[in-house]
Amino acid sequence: MRPVRFNIHPKEAEIADAISMAPAPDGIGGDGFFATQLSSVVGLARKNSLWPLPFATSCCGIEFMATMASHYDLSRFGSERVGFSPRQCDLLMVMGTIAKKMAPVLRQVYLQMAEPRWVIAVGACASSGGIFDTYSVLQGIDQVIPVDVYVPGCPPRPEAIIDGFMKIQDLVGQESIRRRNSDQYKDLLNSYGIQ
Repeated sequence: MRPVRFNIHPKEAEIADAISMAPAPDGIGGDGFFATQLSSVVGLARKNSLWPLPFATSCCGIEFMATMASHYDLSRFGSERVGFSPRQCDLLMVMGTIAKKMAPVLRQVYLQMAEPRWVIAVGACASSGGIFDTYSVLQGIDQVIPVDVYVPGCPPRPEAIIDGFMKIQDLVGQESIRRRNSDQYKDLLNSYGIQ
């Protein structure tokens, strides 16, 4: 508990209980040194410093606002900086209905992001078109860009969005540094027409 300056019975703050630390990757440590794999250290740094770019169009965007607000506080998971410029962000969070006319814009935003980049499809509309099975609505953003994690719901609760974010963190933490240069990843991008 934080001590309040004007409390009648002030309490001392326990700093050790208030600070959470990421566990160190597997390795060999001793007095003054720690040795581990470079990919483990890079994965640990990446997973705890994701910069999300919200691409919100409908009610899922409102749920994302609740997720970022003080009650749920997504920033405690290492995503304090929500950016609205694709060149500085590495996690694209697509929330809401995406019209077919908006698909090229979404793809352009994805292409402007620097590698490595990840994508979360939040809600039924971004995942599969939702209830809007019409000629004008894109039936899932995976038709134009690759998706890493799908968050179900219409709209999903903030807990579900946090769970999807934690799944992305697990994926990012375990990803090899060389995965983006692999033939399998290049084939995936080629299947979307991305060079």
